[in-house]
Amino acid sequence: MSKFTFKSSDSVGHIAANFPKSMDIFKEYNIDFCCGGDTPLIEEIKEHNLNEEEIMSKLEEAYNKAVSMGIEEVDFNNLSYSDLIDHIVNVHHAYLQRELPKIGELTAKILRVHGGGHSELAEVHRLFSSLRMELEQHTIKEETSEFPMIKEYEKTHSKELLDKIVKSIKGLEEEHEGAGDILKALRRATKGFKVPEDGCNTYRLTYDKLKELESETFVHIHLENNILFPRVVKENNN
Repeated sequence: MSKFTFKSSDSVGHIAANFPKSMDIFKEYNIDFCCGGDTPLIEEIKEHNLNEEEIMSKLEEAYNKAVSMGIEEVDFNNLSYSDLIDHIVNVHHAYLQRELPKIGELTAKILRVHGGGHSELAEVHRLFSSLRMELEQHTIKEETSEFPMIKEYEKTHSKELLDKIVKSIKGLEEEHEGAGDILKALRRATKGFKVPEDGCNTYRLTYDKLKELESETFVHIHLENNILFPRVVKENNN
């Protein structure tokens, strides 16, 4: 790693793509680094009434710590299309396939048990069900259509295929934005995944799982919106 050179005028997605550890700080302050990746960090700071000096200091401290410890993170920017797609599928799509059914059972269970005293749980259940359907349809579409096309393009460099991929990317990004909006609504409905005083262990587990899903999905979308898709679009513009 070289010297810390990020500025608050840089886009959130640029910082996250080039310094992945920054995503931990962005999550801490609820800064959108996936669907809002094109937004300059300073705009996110102003929107959330945050302290610019504090955020930049934390980013620089984390960066310098990584340098001093010799931490080498995976450079997703330089992975081949196939390797990056395989990582997305094997890590992030696999997580969704494994966890979405479990979270679905949990949200239904706490609604049945606690719904009478916590009317917001009906909204939590509705939002999660909508998110689950969106994510399942989206990942199947990627795995059966767009991702195979990108891998094929990597082999053939077909301009016709590249044009087709680029046209489909906007739709994928819109689907990402829709999922991001639902996750933000879930955070609001759960008051930041805060378990009420009368919440049982299942209640707590459900909210922990929803918070984990939010974090995991933001990283997942970031890899596509801020790294994979821009690389493909850039090739088409060359």
